[in-house]
Amino acid sequence: MNDELVTIVVVPRERFSCAHESLESIYEHTDFPFQLVYVDGNSPAKIRRYLEAQAQAKGFQLLRTDYYLWPNHARNLGLRQVKTKYVVFIDNDVIVSPGWLKALVECAEATEATVVGPLMCQNEPLHEIVHFAGGESHIWLDKTGEQARQRLREKMYKQGQLVKDVHNQLQRTQTELAEFHCVLARTAIFERIGFLDEAMLNTKEHLDFCMSVRQAGGTVYFEPASIVTYVPGPPLEWTDLHYYMLRWSDAWQLGSLHRLRDKWNLAEDGYFQAKYKKLGWRRQMSILSPLNRLLTFGLSNHLGDRILIPLDKMLNRYLTDRYAKQQAQRMQQQASEQAHQSTTRALSQT
Repeated sequence: MNDELVTIVVVPRERFSCAHESLESIYEHTDFPFQLVYVDGNSPAKIRRYLEAQAQAKGFQLLRTDYYLWPNHARNLGLRQVKTKYVVFIDNDVIVSPGWLKALVECAEATEATVVGPLMCQNEPLHEIVHFAGGESHIWLDKTGEQARQRLREKMYKQGQLVKDVHNQLQRTQTELAEFHCVLARTAIFERIGFLDEAMLNTKEHLDFCMSVRQAGGTVYFEPASIVTYVPGPPLEWTDLHYYMLRWSDAWQLGSLHRLRDKWNLAEDGYFQAKYKKLGWRRQMSILSPLNRLLTFGLSNHLGDRILIPLDKMLNRYLTDRYAKQQAQRMQQQASEQAHQSTTRALSQT
């Protein structure tokens, strides 16, 4: 294998307080040659300074925006810089283990896979609890009833089981699904399917990507020799809160689900209804529940919920609406600048 077959693209997931540990793990546990593009979407000053220092010391490319990014937007910013055979998308809260990258590349080289996903673990202690070990993502035709409907099948294998209990049972295999926590893809596939769909704002974008790859004739593989762990959790610092609230906003989740439904012509069945009912569950779990316990001294969940949940909904709508207006202004400004540059070039050529 030639040097630098792979470019690692690191993107923000939901917070910034794990960025240091995640980046350090990549450089400590990756002995396979790689390039790295780090997409920094408006991280707080402390993280920004750290990333700038690391980019200079280690020689990776740092792309920074002064506004928060939704995942596929961030991934596309990084993807535009990739010139290598493979790209690995990895979130900034993922901790890798020794040999993780080499195992992904070896699987792709041996199987000619288009996409390869690792054994994804969750939480701390690291690399002990399975989050994802391959899975299913496909559309099936439900012919029951008066009218046939296209419905979505989604399933994640081995979630919640201990790695020590299942690892010997796992083997490299073709599957239907890989997650964006960490995934390797052949860069050439994007010439066929285009860039990642930025209308998928914050959820189910991995389903859309893998189904698009398979629709284009590509294959998805699971490689258990590569083990990584994503570390979810409540925002650990005050500076995480704004991005976390926006990242898991009701509007972004609802928009993503509607995009998935419409793009793949899916019936709005129980799968979607269940998702709609759970809008905001991450904010409630990670922010509201701890705050509720603090305010009520752990005595009354219902009392705090009656106050906090409506406040959360109001704040979430405000943050999302404000971001949408700011984003529209940014796009208008970019279009104006591009038009000005085009006019300047045309005048210089006359």
